[in-house]
Amino acid sequence: MVAAPSTAKRAFLALAAAVFCVVASTSASAAERTLKKVSFIPAWNPQAQFAGYYMALEKGFYQKHGIDLSILNGGPETSTSEYLHSGKADFAVLWLATAIRERAAGVRLVNLAQIIQKSSMMLIARKSSGIAKPADMNGKKVGLWQGPFAIPPRAFFKKYGLRVHEVPQSYTINLFLHGGIDVASAMWYNEYHTILNAGIDPDELSIFLLKDYGIDLPEDGLYTLEKTLKNDPTLAKGFAQASLEGWSYAFAHPEETLDVVIRYMREAKLPADRMHQKWMLERMRDLVIPKENRRVMGRLTRNDYTAAGHILLNNGEIRTLPDFKAFTGQSDAQQ
Repeated sequence: MVAAPSTAKRAFLALAAAVFCVVASTSASAAERTLKKVSFIPAWNPQAQFAGYYMALEKGFYQKHGIDLSILNGGPETSTSEYLHSGKADFAVLWLATAIRERAAGVRLVNLAQIIQKSSMMLIARKSSGIAKPADMNGKKVGLWQGPFAIPPRAFFKKYGLRVHEVPQSYTINLFLHGGIDVASAMWYNEYHTILNAGIDPDELSIFLLKDYGIDLPEDGLYTLEKTLKNDPTLAKGFAQASLEGWSYAFAHPEETLDVVIRYMREAKLPADRMHQKWMLERMRDLVIPKENRRVMGRLTRNDYTAAGHILLNNGEIRTLPDFKAFTGQSDAQQ
């Protein structure tokens, strides 16, 4: 039989419990106060293209860097650059070509990290259409996404002296699958796999990966406004670092990551195909950490920046190439 605690002992235990609760509550409140609330908008609807950010949030990497992050939903009706310079988001994903064009136009945004290291955009045709080389596209109907997504294929047309019939392409591949266009715009990690899933064999397709034809415009990068970086460099650099840690975790734990990606998609009421998302995550690994070189993950090199800038200059998208150091927000940028 256990003896009942004395009155004095019960009072002591009650006081200790109260003190513990106060200390715990105070500590939690202090931790919450130190977290800085910021928002981030990806370039599209939830999908594995943004898995690294979901995992950084899921595993507490942003919190570790003092950040209370809200991830906004992107999508076809959302301009991430507009969100950034209007203050609707503190951080955003932009394609490099878009960001250079915005900076050249006077929007003082800066690249914090270059996530996708090379272009993954492609033009796809059925071999049965007679298209086997760029010149075969002359006079053909080519599906193009609008806005900045049209910059890379138009640079390709100009380089090869092509005159094509541009047809607005929606964000599905249905127009190509139903024969409405001869050539479709596609991303390696997304629409290309959708075409294969529709039952078309890779041997039936002519594929023009734009980077293989000299149009290498690396895509997703992380951006903020110059004033955000100057006002709180620890915050901006912490966001980029946490994001990269999220990508590393996502690639090391693909099944757990896919669970989280699927959850985000369902919360956004989007159809979720796990096999397609697995393909996308694997291709993102190829693009974020290319096997053919040993670049530091997340780094935009001066050479890649200059090459992309020359493509934009040659195609009249910009008149002058912004300074690399200013674009990357680094005074000691290395080549």
